[in-house]
Amino acid sequence: MASIDLKSPQIVLSQFADNTTYAKVITKLKVLSPLEIIMSNTACVVGNSTKLFTLVTENFKNVNFTTVQRKYFNETKGLEYIEQLCTAEFSSVLMEVQSRYYCLAAAAALLKYVEFIQNSVYAPKSLKIYFQGSEQTAMIDSSSAQNLELLINNQDYRNNHTLFGVLNYTKTAGGSRRLRSNILEPLVDVETINMRLDCVQELLQDEELFFGLQSVISRFLDTEQLLSVLVQIPKQDTVNAAESKITNLIYLKHTLELVDPLKGTLKNCSTPLLRAYYGSLEDKRFGLILEKIKTVINDDARYMKGCLNMRTQKCYAVRSNISEFLDIARRTYTEIVDDIAGMISQLSEKYSLPLRTSFSSSRGFFIQMTTDCAALSSDQLPPEFIKISKVKNSYSFTSADLIKMNERCQESLREIYHMTYMIVCKLLSEIYEDIHCLYKLSDTVSMLDMLLSFAHACTLSDYVRPEFTDTLAIKQGWHPILEKISAEKPVANNTYITEGSNVLIITGPNMSGKSTYLKQIALCQIMAQIGSYVPAEYASFRIAEQIFTRISTDDDIETNSSTFMKEMKEIAYILHNANDKSLILIDELGRGTNTEEGIGISYAVCEHLLSIKAFTLFTTHFLELCSIDALYLNVENMHFEVQHVKNTSRNKDAILYTYKLSRGLTEEKNYGLKAAEASSLPPSIVLDAREITTQITRQILQSQRSSPEMDRWRVVYHLATRLVQAARNSQLEPDRLRTYLSNLKKKYEEDFPRAADLPERTEE
Repeated sequence: MASIDLKSPQIVLSQFADNTTYAKVITKLKVLSPLEIIMSNTACVVGNSTKLFTLVTENFKNVNFTTVQRKYFNETKGLEYIEQLCTAEFSSVLMEVQSRYYCLAAAAALLKYVEFIQNSVYAPKSLKIYFQGSEQTAMIDSSSAQNLELLINNQDYRNNHTLFGVLNYTKTAGGSRRLRSNILEPLVDVETINMRLDCVQELLQDEELFFGLQSVISRFLDTEQLLSVLVQIPKQDTVNAAESKITNLIYLKHTLELVDPLKGTLKNCSTPLLRAYYGSLEDKRFGLILEKIKTVINDDARYMKGCLNMRTQKCYAVRSNISEFLDIARRTYTEIVDDIAGMISQLSEKYSLPLRTSFSSSRGFFIQMTTDCAALSSDQLPPEFIKISKVKNSYSFTSADLIKMNERCQESLREIYHMTYMIVCKLLSEIYEDIHCLYKLSDTVSMLDMLLSFAHACTLSDYVRPEFTDTLAIKQGWHPILEKISAEKPVANNTYITEGSNVLIITGPNMSGKSTYLKQIALCQIMAQIGSYVPAEYASFRIAEQIFTRISTDDDIETNSSTFMKEMKEIAYILHNANDKSLILIDELGRGTNTEEGIGISYAVCEHLLSIKAFTLFTTHFLELCSIDALYLNVENMHFEVQHVKNTSRNKDAILYTYKLSRGLTEEKNYGLKAAEASSLPPSIVLDAREITTQITRQILQSQRSSPEMDRWRVVYHLATRLVQAARNSQLEPDRLRTYLSNLKKKYEEDFPRAADLPERTEE
């Protein structure tokens, strides 16, 4: 796979092994969010297309597909392109890809296509080209990203009640793009994550640094897009191309002038990552380029909002006395603009109307008048005013003379832009060899922007810095998106999953908070792995290499899949791809079929996940599934508590949801019947349903009870796992560790008063 973003001059090359589900390919494409996908025509033959082509077209229905001839996938040509276009800083990519036939072939086809379609080529030694496997980041499949509402809210795609919305306080387009890609592909390297967390901690502790950085970063433009335009060489010199180049040179000057303020803000930082970014800004090329630009471009030429302001900046960008013809053309342009202002002023006096000069990029100069429109209609305006339009209490119009003067103005401008463009191109050819330091700057700005965004999110809530161990332990954690949309802070809950207790089976009534809790755990895990603080009092995570979810229960009419069929496909995908470093969230599996089969499938899936040591949270309404803890010690039963309150108006019990998670399985039986009773279902139906349910469940519940011996083994097992846990991860001082072990012993003795009844091997 080879990809290029036309707004950012970088090519990403990938080559990796995948299975027949092509899960990695689809996930990687979802992260890239392409506008167009190019494949070889031999893979897309109608009636004989490959499985990959079929899967890609199914998953990317709104993306343009283009086929190119197989001959353009040429690895030799790909290597030549990379040698020719790759900037010196990233030339080590040649070592990585020279033996990777497939990604070189893809790169050749991609660059040939871009050259052909975009009608432009890239300057030699101008592109950032790098190789990216699929090992350095955690994998979140597109279905899980959708279930967890990472980027798009499932109820309304226009609102920002998503994880991206919770964390996005970025000030630049580059920072926003980096945050998006990090959320979809969290890091798995603990050292890198901790370096980011150190930065967030310093930003939170040093207000001057936080506000100083935020102020400088917010003034940066889109550096990647700027670079992209600067390194492209148009095949034809059009007025638009000239105007674009001049604009971008002004943007470049504006960007380089921010390097010193940014460096000054980072000067006294102490964390290694911020020091490294400070070091990258010491690059002398920033100063050299700026000096060269200032010999040609006026000191006060800068980026300004407003099309007329920017037009004036472009017009007078080049210093006077560099080109005599340019100076004459600019004087002519100034005279025309002055004549336009004078003419409109005379018209104002002539007709005693409050006329003023206005400008838009599409219309050029035109006349505007704000008046009491009730007293004046368009028919009453002088006849020489044409093209009249009215918005609220404002009239806009022009005149035949003004149209002619606008044409003269445009002609003069074209002349100015052409001459300025020739000077700018000469300047750019002198600075091209140094321009690649902007790749460093772009990377620095986007990363600092994202870290500032994390720190900003922390200041709005009580987030805590996460730790990384081999345990998932969250004390009083809450759902970050729910916090944003709720008037009150959400109910917080604890979570504890270890290798010795890696499956949690969670029960509880409908609407008690089971699905929300599952999503909360996944969102906290992702936040921790991208270097953000998390919503909790304390949090420790095991690095998850994959995050899988099975949450939605909708039919999929597009693929003719029933709820149950969709469930089975998602579960099959999880079972094929999960390993001992996965985090798996399964919400009410088996509801799409009859109860016996649902229980059987859930039980079998649980057993499989128990054996591979994946961290699994499994919510269910099948209370029979809870009895699996009688066979497996690494299962924990949890439930969401509910309370009964008297509904005096209807003289019935009502359920009060506490949203609190507690140990053990739910004691709340027949909560479906209670929900039905609270609805408008006829009382006789509810009464019959209750009697039938009682008869069916009486025998099943009798067989579920765990034996006393199994309970004793469980206590010993939990003690052993906590001792192993302490030995591996404890950072407590000796006295505090001694207290912790003493409390552990006391709890063991309380839970297990008949230790002597066990066989001798337990004592050992």
